Amino acid sequence: MKKRLMTLVLTAVVCAACVAGCKAGEKTDSEAPVAEAEAENNEAAEITSEESEQTDAGGELSDDEKAAQAVADMIDAIYVQSRTEDTDEQCAAAKEAWDALTPEQQELVEGEYADPDYFGNDTGDAAMDDPRNADEIGENEILVVSFGTSFNESRSLDIKGIEDALAEAYPDWSVRRAFTAQIIINHVQARDGEKIDNVEQALERAVNNGVKNLLIQPTHLMHGAEYDELTEAVAGYEDKFETVKIAEPLLGEVGADASQINEDKTRVAEYVVNAAVAASSYDSIDAAAEDKTAFIFLGHGTSHTANVTYDQMQTAFESLGHSNVFVGTVEGEPEDTEIENVIDRIKEAGFEKIIIRPLMVVAGDHAHNDMAGDDEDSWKSMLTEAGFSVDCQIEGLGRIPDVQALYIEHLGEVID
Repeated sequence: MKKRLMTLVLTAVVCAACVAGCKAGEKTDSEAPVAEAEAENNEAAEITSEESEQTDAGGELSDDEKAAQAVADMIDAIYVQSRTEDTDEQCAAAKEAWDALTPEQQELVEGEYADPDYFGNDTGDAAMDDPRNADEIGENEILVVSFGTSFNESRSLDIKGIEDALAEAYPDWSVRRAFTAQIIINHVQARDGEKIDNVEQALERAVNNGVKNLLIQPTHLMHGAEYDELTEAVAGYEDKFETVKIAEPLLGEVGADASQINEDKTRVAEYVVNAAVAASSYDSIDAAAEDKTAFIFLGHGTSHTANVTYDQMQTAFESLGHSNVFVGTVEGEPEDTEIENVIDRIKEAGFEKIIIRPLMVVAGDHAHNDMAGDDEDSWKSMLTEAGFSVDCQIEGLGRIPDVQALYIEHLGEVID
């Protein structure tokens, strides 16, 4: 191994033992506080690195395994929620080290978060996306803030779809992008060379570009932890601009309990049902019900009090008369939206076929793996095991034209 690469590898091993990990990306609760996630995973990352060093010292690893372990440590070092002055170099070094492995060695890459799919998974052409990080953008900026996704095709269709719609609706404003998940930013940068700003970078870019009027449109579903953290970050920059305004997330205000639904929730419920039916073999939601087919819309879930939003969406579907629509969540509370409980409710209702679709802005990791994956704990596998015929629609809310129009309306309210 070249001396320069070995130095980078050793540096990454040290980083893996001391940099706080955050078990996030698309598999982390995007509505959970980042600091809590980092604290929970820091000790695990240190133990993993120590065990790796002990195994090497004992001579138990082959040369191929050592090479793969070095790359796994480098991936783990950038699988964190904090950006440092070394992040760019670490991302480049990890990709260089990965490319230097043989295909057989790449299959051996396994770390706390690292696996062969980190660099090897084909998620579409990154060139179809636009990081929207150009300078010299004028005095008026619309900053679209998303959690983010490393799935290139979904990022292009869902997130870029919303950004493009906003740019077309408001041609006098420059649309720029920020992601809140540094883990995803690092992943995309390391694998594809695409650099996406985090919120702080985007705000600094706006200041340096002389922006006077800043509008922020979050693509988040609700007023959850991610939205709270965004408002806190923006508050520190309010004196840098003449005007700063934050538009509503997709589903608007949360409400006190499951019975309180606003117009935004009812409209989104209608939009996602229409999109699901259009992507199915049925002419209508009622025709699907007659054929004993139910729809499950998979949400993320959160420990934030905004989790009641998912129960409210169930109420919204029922208010539209859709008895064959069920809302479930991957994470969060209460437990009534867990897949096991959803299965019980569907069986009790007498349905035999299932169509699953994300109730998420982006069809990212949760949609591809937790929902439609082949592992035994995926929703598709669990529903199949329960005796249902299952069809998966891997399409995010962000690509639905009516949803894009609702974001345009929310932004229009703060522009006016």
